[in-house]
Amino acid sequence: WTIRARRPMRSPRPRKGARDAAVTIPLVAADGAVLEQTEDRPSSQSVTLQKRAALLFRAIVEDDPARARSVFFPLVAYRKVKASPNPERDYQRRLIANFDRDIHTYHRNLGEGAKRARFIDLYVPEDGARWMKPGSEGNKIGYWRVLRSKLRYADAEGNQQSLELTSLISWRGEWYVVHVNGFE
Repeated sequence: WTIRARRPMRSPRPRKGARDAAVTIPLVAADGAVLEQTEDRPSSQSVTLQKRAALLFRAIVEDDPARARSVFFPLVAYRKVKASPNPERDYQRRLIANFDRDIHTYHRNLGEGAKRARFIDLYVPEDGARWMKPGSEGNKIGYWRVLRSKLRYADAEGNQQSLELTSLISWRGEWYVVHVNGFE
């Protein structure tokens, strides 16, 4: 008889994207209904927000906008917010198209040192946050909005740099990106 020593079991590696799921915020109740908007003011100190910002930066570094979809304002919320006959079309053809374009542009702007760039944090100018009342921006319901946040990072040489996130808006007390670089 030969007895073989068993190798110790290693923890399974997370599947690609599994860590990304850890920063996804529940939007739908157990019964499938979309959770309603709140007037809760988001905080830039939210651990969830900073994790999602790191995910956004990773998407820029890797030139992969799809990786950061959980950072973008969710379609289920946009349907409730936007006073438009076809919010899905606007969402896909304008907002998501611009998001993808801006991620690709920021990736190009990082240059050859993109893979060595390191996320620092997301700076949100909270004093500039405003409650947008229904009707103020073609919206049916209110939300918090803040302009000109900064995704801060260290470049390949270790110098602190930043990328503008033009507009963040809230859903249920969490910030989401809606315009990365400029309005269109």
